[in-house]
Amino acid sequence: MSADLSYRYISRMSPADLAEVTAVESVAYDFPWTRGNFEDALRNGYIGLCMRDVRGELIGYCVLMPVVDEMHLLNLCVAPAAQGKGAGLALLVEAVRVTRNEKLFSVLLEVRPSNQRAVNLYERFGFDAIGRRRNYYPAAQRKREDAIVMRLTLSQEASDVAA
Repeated sequence: MSADLSYRYISRMSPADLAEVTAVESVAYDFPWTRGNFEDALRNGYIGLCMRDVRGELIGYCVLMPVVDEMHLLNLCVAPAAQGKGAGLALLVEAVRVTRNEKLFSVLLEVRPSNQRAVNLYERFGFDAIGRRRNYYPAAQRKREDAIVMRLTLSQEASDVAA
């Protein structure tokens, strides 16, 4: 699976990016992370990645948290206007590259079952559903929504070759 990165570039998220990140977050999600959530993530050493188009406009980002022996993908977001054009796939490719560089061999995430577009992306990328977290997310109609827990296991050999 490949992603066309010719019209995008990805850099590490910094505090200078957070106004744009939270602006995208607030239009993309009904229950967005706050600026404070992103600040805490960066302060705690989590890895934030920002994807921009050639004009420098933020079109997506993700936040990764290394945990013992795996990477936890805490947040992946593509601006609504950029969705369906490969940006989510490109962010996943970069997240896996970062995971391998950190010498970790799996990526764990939670996703709302109602976010079928994201579920489909993760499944096409090779993530497997491994569990469910009951009442994990806030939800307008149902008060809470479960999370599907998904994992992508990376081969150590592929990591050795990529290094």
